Amino acid sequence: MVNNRLTRDQVLQTLAEQLDDALLTRLFSSHSAHDIRQIIMGNQGAGSSASGSTLLSPVSAKTIRSTAGGRCKLFTDGASRGNPGQAGAGAVLYDENSLELAAKSVYLGTCTNNVAEYKALLIGLEEALQLGCTELTIALDSELIVRQIQGRYKVKNETLLVLFNEVKKYLARLGKWSVIHVPRALNARADQLANKGIDQKEHQEYP
Repeated sequence: MVNNRLTRDQVLQTLAEQLDDALLTRLFSSHSAHDIRQIIMGNQGAGSSASGSTLLSPVSAKTIRSTAGGRCKLFTDGASRGNPGQAGAGAVLYDENSLELAAKSVYLGTCTNNVAEYKALLIGLEEALQLGCTELTIALDSELIVRQIQGRYKVKNETLLVLFNEVKKYLARLGKWSVIHVPRALNARADQLANKGIDQKEHQEYP
């Protein structure tokens, strides 16, 4: 006779693997879906650094390259209350299986929304390169920024042009990349991090 009795650990492991990220984020808005999964499985090693970056799993550049071939997905968002006004940047990095690898929330000081969008992207690209991503899909809810990076729109604003050129330098270090526009609803995690950056008002030095 086969013993089909479930153990507590089996139940928790299955729940951690199968629960939807959106549901976990909605239920525990102040924590990442990955953090909640780790708690369910009894692994509570996640922590935050002073720079505003939260590394959500013990990943390394070598780990990402070997397990995912360096393929990652990056969502970023910038927010400015006033435009120009108090601004924040949010970036969240996933592996190709949508496991959240890292998240960053940064207070930017006073700037426009478009400047915040570019700075958020720069912060996210830096994080992706540090973690060893070589193939990157970038998702933004700013159609303007996406089309500028795609080369469909010319960057006329001098301040944005400086940031745009910095973005191109980061992109040149990747083996392969693409950038797509997504609705704001699909960029909720990065938007949450950007607004958190404004709320915490902790000045971060960023060029």
